[in-house]
Amino acid sequence: MKLPRKHSAEGATIFTVMSALAQQHNAINLSQGFPDFPIDERLGQLVFEATNKDFNQYAPMPGLPVLREAIAKDFANRYNVEVDPDTEVTITPGATYAIYTAFTSILQAGDEVIVLEPAYDSYIPNIETNGAKAIVVSLTAPSFSVDWDKVRDAITDSTKAIIINTPHNPTGAVWSKEDWDKLADLVRDTEIFILSDEVYEQLIFDGKQHNTVLQHEELRKRSFALYSFGKVFHNTGWKIGYCIAPPELTQAFRRIHQFLCFSVNTPAQYALATYMQGNLPAVSNMMQLKRDFFLELLKGTDFFIHQPASGSYFQTVSYANISDIPDFEFAQWLTKEYGVATIPISAFYGNKKDDKLIRFCFAKKEETIKEAFEKLARLKPETV
Repeated sequence: MKLPRKHSAEGATIFTVMSALAQQHNAINLSQGFPDFPIDERLGQLVFEATNKDFNQYAPMPGLPVLREAIAKDFANRYNVEVDPDTEVTITPGATYAIYTAFTSILQAGDEVIVLEPAYDSYIPNIETNGAKAIVVSLTAPSFSVDWDKVRDAITDSTKAIIINTPHNPTGAVWSKEDWDKLADLVRDTEIFILSDEVYEQLIFDGKQHNTVLQHEELRKRSFALYSFGKVFHNTGWKIGYCIAPPELTQAFRRIHQFLCFSVNTPAQYALATYMQGNLPAVSNMMQLKRDFFLELLKGTDFFIHQPASGSYFQTVSYANISDIPDFEFAQWLTKEYGVATIPISAFYGNKKDDKLIRFCFAKKEETIKEAFEKLARLKPETV
């Protein structure tokens, strides 16, 4: 029997590969984007409370009303945007799932989707699985800004969607309001949808602001905005995300969602909804301290950065002063020989473009970051 090839990606994801390599060599895992510090104790207690209050059966397909209402209130408070919890919010088992479901709700065979690379590695397989084609436009290094002329040139009569990611994984770049305005200029008078991956929206540094697509009145009408509680509350293993979209798009999203998973973890939904009613920690301040601690220790090595990450869990770092071997080989070598696992940036390009860059996750305990740099301090160019 022949099995169909639904997408062009080969083997396991780079996150699976590098995390497994880290475990095999007992290395410090600064590759995959998950924190190693505990979640707020109260949030964990609320899951226990939920089970005791018998929140143990299926939640409604769109999500618990109390959680969708909490999300709507949160966006009104933080972004001054009105969101209808009944017709515009859908709870999902993680943001990666939400991205796939949004694509599936709009794509047909022969459609094209513009992807800005480097890009999170699920985008292109999601597009191809739906019979569509990814049209890649490279961001401009080292700022990883958008070349709008290239985006304009990539638009054809077959363009069905453009997927955006801000704050950006893996580079930490953050979109400005002007970026959204330029995107609006390009898609005006077209039927192009926007998928806005905003999972790191609360992790913004250096006084910058996150500009959500929901604040852009023109773009909001054609957009799926996609979020992750795991990145905000550091509980990535809970796999709870959500999609905010206009009613018509939400209906299309739910038509797919109801036959993929139907319902999402009920005790976790209760815990998150109750937790959001209290005073929430300033997660961006805490994460910026970790980024700054990471950058200070980086100065004692032969690595260098083009610019500090403006958001997310990640810092992109150049090893060009250390070696000229391909980035995947370098990441493997660093894991095996020095006990620190990272992600090669070529993994975020369809053509495996190699700029001698690797991605470190700094969403770790200070002692973890310090231990990693004690290992990296021994690394010299002549040792490669």
